[in-house]
Amino acid sequence: KKIRMPIVTKRLRDPDVNPCLSESDASTRCMDENNYDKEMCTTCFLKYKNCRKFWNAIMIERRRNGVQPHMPTAAEREKILGAMGKMPY
Repeated sequence: KKIRMPIVTKRLRDPDVNPCLSESDASTRCMDENNYDKEMCTTCFLKYKNCRKFWNAIMIERRRNGVQPHMPTAAEREKILGAMGKMPY
């Protein structure tokens, strides 16, 4: 029997849609490894939160400037981060 993933979940797992997929996975993995003790995973949560803030600001700027798609693709994000020289979050 084949298990089907809901469309919403599938979209969130798409690296072109979700720029913070690795940070989200790291938070989930941390919770799993630390028996769901949130205090042990605060750094992962903070990285995820900062990632969302950063890419949300980029998305808003692109929307204002009429750039489509509003969220850069995974390849475009790599170029943006490469041009910065270091992770901004």
